[in-house]
Amino acid sequence: MSFAVLAGGLTVSSQAASSGTLAIAIKDDQGMPVRDAVVMVYPATGIAGGSYKFDGNGVMQQRNIQFDPGTLIVAKGTNVSFPNRDRVRHNVYSFSEAGKFEMKLYGKDESRSQRFSIVGTVALGCNIHDEMKGYIKVVDTPYAAKTNHNGLLQIGGLPGGFARVKVWHPNNRVRGGETEFSLPISGSGLTKKTATLKLRK
Repeated sequence: MSFAVLAGGLTVSSQAASSGTLAIAIKDDQGMPVRDAVVMVYPATGIAGGSYKFDGNGVMQQRNIQFDPGTLIVAKGTNVSFPNRDRVRHNVYSFSEAGKFEMKLYGKDESRSQRFSIVGTVALGCNIHDEMKGYIKVVDTPYAAKTNHNGLLQIGGLPGGFARVKVWHPNNRVRGGETEFSLPISGSGLTKKTATLKLRK
């Protein structure tokens, strides 16, 4: 049987006889939807080994003086490429513990790459354009996706039983930007959940 993260484009193989789907809505404390919140699910039954990919295919490009996408989810050990689609040069860097690096100046249609082997959040910047900000969320679970512009996502293929759920957003006002809670997941059908984050303005 195969499962897919419906909002994140992830597909891997699973031997589970049955599985459920988590439908989650992320809102701020004003009731507004939160876009690009990353949800990670860790079933109590554990996670089978194997490789997996997420929507975005490990590419963080620079386009229109922005990182695109603004938030990229990758599996631990992924080699991420950083193609420059702008007419100007960029100098990409991160001081984050999950991935410290610096890519010296490179120009249009050139690319650099960096491997991310530590689970966590990598905050990106450009030494030439201070307004550029981006994030790479390095995860160790195939059950991960980010919310759409309506603050919604669905994660399929989940085994039934309790699971730890982590919700990350760069403006979440908690340590590491991650809110964590436990949730019973139905082994078949849909489990719905709404989570509220207190965001920095």
